[in-house]
Amino acid sequence: MLGTVGAVGAGAAIWGVGIERYLFTVRFHEVPVLAAGAAPIRVLHLSDAHMAPWQHRKQEWIAALAELQPDLVVNTGDNMGHAEGLRGLRAAFDPLRGIPGVFVHGSNDHASPSPRNPLKYFTGPSKVKHTSEPLDTQALDDYLTDELGWLDLNNRVGALDAAGRRIAAFGVSDAHREWDKLEVLPGLLSELRSNESADLTISVTHAPYRRVLDDFVDLGADAVFAGHTHGGQVRVPGFGALVANCDIPLKQARGLSTWTHEGRTVPLNVSAGLGHSIYAPVRFACRPEASLLTLVPSA
Repeated sequence: MLGTVGAVGAGAAIWGVGIERYLFTVRFHEVPVLAAGAAPIRVLHLSDAHMAPWQHRKQEWIAALAELQPDLVVNTGDNMGHAEGLRGLRAAFDPLRGIPGVFVHGSNDHASPSPRNPLKYFTGPSKVKHTSEPLDTQALDDYLTDELGWLDLNNRVGALDAAGRRIAAFGVSDAHREWDKLEVLPGLLSELRSNESADLTISVTHAPYRRVLDDFVDLGADAVFAGHTHGGQVRVPGFGALVANCDIPLKQARGLSTWTHEGRTVPLNVSAGLGHSIYAPVRFACRPEASLLTLVPSA
């Protein structure tokens, strides 16, 4: 009996470390949020690349996503996974140059990962580690904004054109580190809306904490995008995620669902992400992913 259990455990470890973390996939969703008669908008949602410079398979796979011809890229953070991660991100993201996009930060866009006991991941939301090596966040932001042309939504608002439509957008920095400044958004959005007429409003956060999702719905978002959870990273077949690393319900730790607050319901897409910490190189029953969401008219 013990031998059988050991063999199953060893097989699962081999699969999760050696195979599944390289089985990149695209999840396709149709999201009815546009006005009647509007042409579709194709949104590529990327998250949690946790990029290290030697991860060439991941870089090549992300680069090939440009072939999906998205109209808009939404990046929900934790792009960096190593002090030299920007080199890998350039290889991955350069083919998306010229496609309108928006982004927010996760904590790993500010500090390198550090060795931890991976079992602590299953004991609750991770704690701040103050000994992590700081990263060159400004270099990352300069690349995303100046070279790719994406809009920085870290506690900010903005507007951009995609697929011939004007899109208003707002977001917060990493709520898992309590860097979100939700209190600044109402005033910024009021000013934006007094000067802009938008066909659609999207909202972006790295970590999908309930307080953030509630406020995003109240602030008029037509769709919400998030990452951070890794979909649980290690899931139990037939059950799902064991942990979300935030306070979102476990059943919503991955994929397209909805979020309701004060009687208003909007689509919510939580990406299970493209990578993992270099100190926890495993995914099980949770393939690394990107999402392509086709926004279509509401019924």
